[in-house]
Amino acid sequence: MLRTDLIAPVPELLRRQAEARGDKTAFSDARGSISYGELEVTTARLAGHLQGFGVQPGDTVGMMLPNSVAWVQGCCATLRAGATSVPISYEAAEPEIAYRLADAGCGTVITTDERAETVLRAAAGRPTRLILVDRGAERRDGIRFADLVGTAPAEAVRDPAAMLDPSFIIYTSGTTGRAKGVKLSQHSMLWVTAACWAPIAGLSAEDVVLSPLPLFHSYALNLSVLSILASGATEHLCEKFSTQETLRMLGEGRFSLMPGVPTMFNYLLQASGPDIAALPGLRLCVSAGAIMPAALNREFEARFGVPLLDGYGITETSTMVTMNWPTGGRVPGSCGLPIPGLAVRIVDAVENRDVPIGQEGELIVRGPNLMLGYHNKADETAAVLREGWYHTGDLARSDLNGFLTITGRLKELVIRGGQNIAPAEIEEAAGLFEGVGDCAVVGIPHDSLGEVPVLFIVVKEGHDFALQELHDHCRQRLSSYKVPEAIHVVDEIPRTGSGKVMRFRLREQLT
Repeated sequence: MLRTDLIAPVPELLRRQAEARGDKTAFSDARGSISYGELEVTTARLAGHLQGFGVQPGDTVGMMLPNSVAWVQGCCATLRAGATSVPISYEAAEPEIAYRLADAGCGTVITTDERAETVLRAAAGRPTRLILVDRGAERRDGIRFADLVGTAPAEAVRDPAAMLDPSFIIYTSGTTGRAKGVKLSQHSMLWVTAACWAPIAGLSAEDVVLSPLPLFHSYALNLSVLSILASGATEHLCEKFSTQETLRMLGEGRFSLMPGVPTMFNYLLQASGPDIAALPGLRLCVSAGAIMPAALNREFEARFGVPLLDGYGITETSTMVTMNWPTGGRVPGSCGLPIPGLAVRIVDAVENRDVPIGQEGELIVRGPNLMLGYHNKADETAAVLREGWYHTGDLARSDLNGFLTITGRLKELVIRGGQNIAPAEIEEAAGLFEGVGDCAVVGIPHDSLGEVPVLFIVVKEGHDFALQELHDHCRQRLSSYKVPEAIHVVDEIPRTGSGKVMRFRLREQLT
């Protein structure tokens, strides 16, 4: 059932939760916690101060903080001032920061003492106001975040009711190069809460969530910030994902739900010994951000006895497009069914006609969760938003019951002698080999065949095998033209914070 009651402006959600459960913990981190009542008061104060500094409706405010209660306060306050929040990875390199600040036009940035100088250098002389959170580094002069949330502002908070205007500019993961700023509204984001996280994952005020997801990604902003606020749940924010710390905290028995990406669940599975056979109190895990191998899903559920629901989402659709349900059947390797109210098609990428059931094609999407467009990139927007449909660039196929399986990226297809090869198919086969901890496939140029697939692997700790054994394993499971031309062992597979493989980084290792 679509929970439209959860779709409301953030200021209204804050007031609603403060009135209903003001003393209840809303968010916590390693440094402290904040109740719903405190969250409503402090974000109103911070928003009023932002207005006093000259932040106008439609202005952009950079959010460059680690996962924390302050991150949530800063994001909500920005919206209450009528401005647009621009999340930036706390660990971003200076050129990445510079690009985002310039592209989004951020005149105000909420960050920490330890990152202040980097932000000012990245701003390249443009007038930039810093609001500083104390992180224990050498204290510098400036506007203190703690002072703003602790004092009443001179003017009342705007608290705009509009939900269809840009509220967030989320920069894409950049798996193929320069990131694009995706403009999302509060309505598009909270529609996913109403159509997916509440009715499918059952997220409610009864839940206590453990979130290791990086908040600057749309998946975490949607589920770990906005959906928590809308549902009235309680959440602990991990500053970073740590395998051992996550297992320790889950072992306490106080958490009911954990979101993650496939890599996180793989690490938890590999690190759990015979003494960790159950995760008490945990009713559900959900995964998105990257393709979940069917073998990993089966092994995780068998080891811990906790359902691990896989879904498919992208920033341009305010995250989720499909999700597996906790009830009914599931198809191994599938990312589930389209979330209620969302229209999807699988089309021939050249002729734009629907392909037969079971045949691979490009997945296109239409619904209330579509982005408003790419910031400052009209041509790129027009290329992917056509006649109301967002063309994902992802390859998929559907079975007779409507379950979708993502098979790869249109641009990542390896075309070997005219034969199309989806990297995910090879990765699925290689991932079944006992000693492979992680893997990824890229296409490299070939003089006569055009392209050939090359496999990169991370060897599981304590395993030793000849690469020829893995090669033979692939030959037994794949058509001859899909067998990797070469296999390379690496220390890690480069991934974005949401778990997507950065294949261009792997190609760089071959040059």
